[in-house]
Amino acid sequence: MAGLIKREDIDEVRQRTDIKEVIDGYVTLKGAGLGSFKGLCPFHDERSPSFTVRPQVGRYHCFGCGEDGDAISFVQKLDHSSFHEAVEKLAARIGFELRYEDGGTGPNREEVGKRQRLLDAHKVADEFFRAQLLTPGAAEGRNFLHGRGFDRAAAEQFGVGYAPQGWDALLKHLRGRGYTDAELKLTGMFSEGNRGIYDRFRGRLIWPIRDIAGDTIGFGARKLYEDDQGPKYLNTPETTLYKKSQVLYGIDLAKRNIAKDRQLVVVEGYTDVMACHLAGVPTAVATCGTAFGADHIKIARRLLSDDGTGGEVIFTFDGDAAGQKAALRAFEEDQRFTAQTYVAVEPTGADPCELRQAKGDAAVRDLIGTRRPLFEFAIRASLKRHNLDTVEGRIAALRESAPVVAQIRDAGIRPAYARELAGWLGMPVEEVSRAVAVAAKRAAQGESPAGQGGGQQRTGATPGIAELPASGVVPSFNRPDPRDPVASMERQALEVALQEPAMLAGETWDRFSAAGFRTPAYQAVHDAMRASGPGLTIDPVRWVEQVMHEVPEPLRPLVSELAVVPLPASNAEGVLKYCRDILARLFELQITRVKADKMGQLQRLDASAHPEEFQRLNRELMVLEMERRSLRSDA
Repeated sequence: MAGLIKREDIDEVRQRTDIKEVIDGYVTLKGAGLGSFKGLCPFHDERSPSFTVRPQVGRYHCFGCGEDGDAISFVQKLDHSSFHEAVEKLAARIGFELRYEDGGTGPNREEVGKRQRLLDAHKVADEFFRAQLLTPGAAEGRNFLHGRGFDRAAAEQFGVGYAPQGWDALLKHLRGRGYTDAELKLTGMFSEGNRGIYDRFRGRLIWPIRDIAGDTIGFGARKLYEDDQGPKYLNTPETTLYKKSQVLYGIDLAKRNIAKDRQLVVVEGYTDVMACHLAGVPTAVATCGTAFGADHIKIARRLLSDDGTGGEVIFTFDGDAAGQKAALRAFEEDQRFTAQTYVAVEPTGADPCELRQAKGDAAVRDLIGTRRPLFEFAIRASLKRHNLDTVEGRIAALRESAPVVAQIRDAGIRPAYARELAGWLGMPVEEVSRAVAVAAKRAAQGESPAGQGGGQQRTGATPGIAELPASGVVPSFNRPDPRDPVASMERQALEVALQEPAMLAGETWDRFSAAGFRTPAYQAVHDAMRASGPGLTIDPVRWVEQVMHEVPEPLRPLVSELAVVPLPASNAEGVLKYCRDILARLFELQITRVKADKMGQLQRLDASAHPEEFQRLNRELMVLEMERRSLRSDA
């Protein structure tokens, strides 16, 4: 039917797309051996990176949750888009013009996915608001920015715009670009009254709120005029694009620096983000009208590669009661991080924007530099709620603060803070330490074993072999035992064959194709390779795709694993040597099996009755032994 993308064009998009570049927009990837990259899985919450990307074969695989696929499926899952939309997005990314079946030219406006239409509408609105900031009517908005230390360059850097006064400036603009009222109602940029829809943002300064990929998905608007009866800040309401609990303002600008510096600074407002970035703290982001919660943490941890090897999250809060309350809420989420969490509170209560205005850029950097551990802030905050001049007050304070100390992850500094707490309370260290130990024991008893890291392997499991869910990833086949040396060697041979198919050229393909695999799951993968034929081995991406197509569906996750697990070599020469060695071992094993069969035949044969057969078997055994020695010599 018209509009169906041609199969060869889908293959072309898949081949020409750099999967690492695509995934880098969502996940911080680090080198994990030659040609492999790892990061925290975007599909499940984990502490140790188990998400592996192998650009050479165009695939990713998570050894923690089993999610796998190519660039198209990744975009589908992360953007919640259809296969059709994902292919079109990737094609646009590489500048490839798609062709459609039956002479079609692709979907018309009515067929375009709702998500893309919404994104396009937000892009048009974003451009409209930015252009309006330069008009005479936006003088009040420019004055607001200037009064807070932001010039025109700063406004352009952060995409700040202006919503004109009136009721339908943006409405008319978007209608003029072909958007229907039904579509515009879904954007969150309009309100609805008795006479229809009208602009939600009027006479306000506008900040575009973008997702991690840089697409505008909503807006934040600041009141400028006294006669505006609305709230000081007005954001886009919840839409299919904009979920405030999953959005961090400035993440599109900060993500690279967050990953590079292993630091995330959480501030409270749009102008605070601007002030931090301009002052030399380019890792700042802000929540959008909600507390920093579990979904925000997932975003932060992926960017930080929060794998227990460092990194820090710094919260900045106003020094007032509301700010302290926000800090304590953040502390409740602290255990979701392995990065260290800190709090930075300016003594006078100034936020980063005010601090930059009053004391300059250096003061903002100094504020971040004087951060202190979040648990210390939480402890001191709990002490302030009690009268420490009385015995009763000190006991109550100990009961409240001991569980806070017990939550400190670093066992090395926990006793030190128990001593600090004893000093703050004016109580014996032993008494406070006992209270902390009791609190820790109670917390441990309340923990569920299921709450432990989901991406960890069984004790003693072989690296590169993922745990199976309870239901089983491959229900039709037994999972190969990693302790079986033959199964392990067969697995390694398949890894080489999938990742470096060029090694199978010529006579090597004949040998590989003739090899027999003892492990049923691996034999099924080998059968799929033989069915795919040697013609595709020159193209790793198409080769893996074809094997995935030929293999029984329950084994596709296994093929995905084999295609992305890093080969144990640090350079191209090492990969070549390793691959030759593994294939030689596979072929030697086949020779050993054939020899064993012929030796059995020889032992069962009556040499005097069948002398010619006896001589033939001996000659074949001699040839096989020479071939085996040659393989060992080459390896």
